[in-house]
Amino acid sequence: MSNMANTNGSAKPEFKYIGKPRPIIDGLEKVTGYTQYTGDFTVRGMLYARPILGQMANAKILSIDTEDAAAMPGVVAVLTVDDLPNKDKLINSRSTSVLAKDRILWVGQPVALVLAETEQQAIDAAEMVFVDLEPGDVVVDVMEAIKPDAPKVWPNGFPTADDDMSSLHGNTEEGEAGSGKLNNIQSENHFQRGDLEAGFAEADEIIERRYEVSGVHQGYMEPMAAIADPDPLGRKLTIYTCTQGMFSVRGAVAGLLDMPESNVVVKPMAFGGGFGAKYAVFEPLAAAAAMAVKQPVKLVLTRSEDFLSANPAPQIVIDLKIGANKAGKVTALKADVYTNNAAFSFNHGGIIAMVLGGTYKWDNLEINAYEVNTFTCPVGAYRAPGSPQAAFALESSMDDMAEKLGLDPLEFRFQNAVEDGDLLGVGRPWSATLGLKDVLEEARNHPLWKNRKPGDGVGMAVGGWPNFMGNADVVCRVDSSGQVNIEAGIVDISGTKSALVLIAAEALGVDPGDIHIDQTDTNGAYGPGSGGSQVTYTLSPAIQEAAEDARKQLLEIAANEFEAAVEDLEIVEGQARVVGVPDKTIGIGALAQKGRSQRDVKPIVGKGSAAPKEAGPGFVVHIIKVDVDKDTGEVTPKKYVAIQDVGLAINPMLVEGQMHGGAIQSLGMGLYEGIVYNDDGQLLSGTFMDYCMPRMDNTPDVEAIIVEKPNPLGLYGARGLAEPPITAGIGALGNAIKDAAGVRITETPVTAEKLWNKMHG
Repeated sequence: MSNMANTNGSAKPEFKYIGKPRPIIDGLEKVTGYTQYTGDFTVRGMLYARPILGQMANAKILSIDTEDAAAMPGVVAVLTVDDLPNKDKLINSRSTSVLAKDRILWVGQPVALVLAETEQQAIDAAEMVFVDLEPGDVVVDVMEAIKPDAPKVWPNGFPTADDDMSSLHGNTEEGEAGSGKLNNIQSENHFQRGDLEAGFAEADEIIERRYEVSGVHQGYMEPMAAIADPDPLGRKLTIYTCTQGMFSVRGAVAGLLDMPESNVVVKPMAFGGGFGAKYAVFEPLAAAAAMAVKQPVKLVLTRSEDFLSANPAPQIVIDLKIGANKAGKVTALKADVYTNNAAFSFNHGGIIAMVLGGTYKWDNLEINAYEVNTFTCPVGAYRAPGSPQAAFALESSMDDMAEKLGLDPLEFRFQNAVEDGDLLGVGRPWSATLGLKDVLEEARNHPLWKNRKPGDGVGMAVGGWPNFMGNADVVCRVDSSGQVNIEAGIVDISGTKSALVLIAAEALGVDPGDIHIDQTDTNGAYGPGSGGSQVTYTLSPAIQEAAEDARKQLLEIAANEFEAAVEDLEIVEGQARVVGVPDKTIGIGALAQKGRSQRDVKPIVGKGSAAPKEAGPGFVVHIIKVDVDKDTGEVTPKKYVAIQDVGLAINPMLVEGQMHGGAIQSLGMGLYEGIVYNDDGQLLSGTFMDYCMPRMDNTPDVEAIIVEKPNPLGLYGARGLAEPPITAGIGALGNAIKDAAGVRITETPVTAEKLWNKMHG
């Protein structure tokens, strides 16, 4: 770990708990199988749901025969869209497309839903539902979809309404809307600055190339799952679900069913992975079905159903042109970005533009981002959505530009790296002190980079993420046992609570083991969705404020007991005492008991809230060493170094885990994973037999190097950290392959066949 100086020049603060590795709070429950996930949960009178998925892309629904299925044993109902309370609602997003109406837009779109008393009864009955379809023309590839003669996904124009809830993960930006001359364009944005023509005229070298990153599945362990439980009168609804955003689920369900949000309670369950995918995708269908039959409904997708109809990351194509002069200064960048949004909307273009134009000092740029519709499964976010794809294109071209100019690739990047006050690709400045040069400095001195030789198969790349923030409120209570209970409106998807307890422990003066963070439902504390690297960043100041408020109340009670001034007291390891007099103490439990038993003393209830105005961006450098078998084209990763600026590592063990996970996901995107459709829109990679992911036997050791350049906008200098670890890996992999094999790869995943063909012309 690199201990960086604070921006004010003082030493890094000394902490008792913060910055010390601490195991994940719920680790034991998870590894022993004690944790209860949504699929394990039951409620009284619950029906089991089994969706009937459309078998064609772009097909008119002629009829749905449910008679035989409805007559099967244990079947309570077989629902079509006409049976749902939202039957007259507009279908224009993933959360509103609960069941298809009139036509199917992708293979895997839910068409009907069987509800039965047992899971097997529902499975058996689903096989008896017959859907008669009239097929239409199909387009699945993003570059084919924009051609004038391609079939239109929305012949009458895209139906506009509220944004799809999954876009909350990225909190993307929009630029100036375009002319709409291309076919199947759902939306387009354009970002410009400087004089592009003059910038390229100034360049001594120009590289122009197309890059393509396949769509990928997020690969979470727990498929989509939800239980919707209406009250007996059908006025209120409780939803148990594995979601990253309980408040976004509440909003989506309430809007779909025309219910007040106060009548929808979302209870987030233990979370089996999501990485940006799980935002109000199947909860609306479970809710609509439950309200239709006025019984609880449980819907848990199979793995194949999840592949067909969940929320994968999109295929992205980037046409990139960059220029630089002999002095090593970048002069101009032009990019046309095409994102395969499938049937609905999602704005990846804003984030891609941020990264393409905000990693280096481009005085002249033009970025055109097109969101394109095709007849494929609707897409969502996947960890730093758009950033890994943008970095793959940019970092590949930057490496080749350095080679053309005869410059060291790291020094070329260092010379042009953005600094405080420089602009993002969308035109506004970065929000805080930047650590890009700091992570490059670490990479410069690392033996894997410093000692490399040409042909060793070593490559490096830069990645970045702007990080986001939300709003939050927190309540901190102390009970008579000395237990500290904190209520927070978050979903812990990656050990968030195991970092936040250290913030509370530091502020309150108690051991982290005596602090419990309660994940409330939507009737409790408010918090942001678990995406965009915003949860810990947003919750930390709120938890600190609530803990300090509780501490102040405890010390006020203790002051009366010690007959001392509050400012002369302290709390150390859960014991209040006079500073300098450690022998006489009163436990915080005893102080809290006085607040519950004495008439003139109030219970200890600390309150805190936060609404950060800006976030601090996070930058990474990844260095990868690979072996390439020249006879087969097989790529074997041998060593992986991940360097990241996190501002402050609140719990270093969790930080390293995030860095390890992002690195391996990068290798998955780069080498193994790809969603494949045939020309008719049939999914060819719909099981783990067909969809390849990294395994233990093909995963290298990952060395995580934590850089701490304080972020003045975050508590104790912290930055968001969960998204950046995936951003640089594909670019570093491509550059390592170029060094080993001598050919430039522009398309992922890099299969052995693709690379062999490239090496042999």
